[in-house]
Amino acid sequence: MDTLEVIPSREVSTVMYGDGGWLWMLFMPLLWIVLIGLVVWVVIRLTQGPWGGRYHADGRERQETPEEILDRRYASGEIDTETYTEAHERLATRRPGPR
Repeated sequence: MDTLEVIPSREVSTVMYGDGGWLWMLFMPLLWIVLIGLVVWVVIRLTQGPWGGRYHADGRERQETPEEILDRRYASGEIDTETYTEAHERLATRRPGPR
């Protein structure tokens, strides 16, 4: 008959978790949360550019320029080509210097 070898409980604990292995079990979910948050933050920053999006670099909300409003309205079909051209020319004569 085969005899069973009895392993002391300290050895089983060391084999299963190692010394301080339970700390890794607590740390790994936190590490993944931080890593995923960092990836999301980087993707948002890269898609907006340094001054892109709705906000300035210092956190203030950016106001659309009259040209941007005109372009957006033309692109969405709110105004026709004639109105767009006329408004664009009027804006160009009121702006100092080249754009």
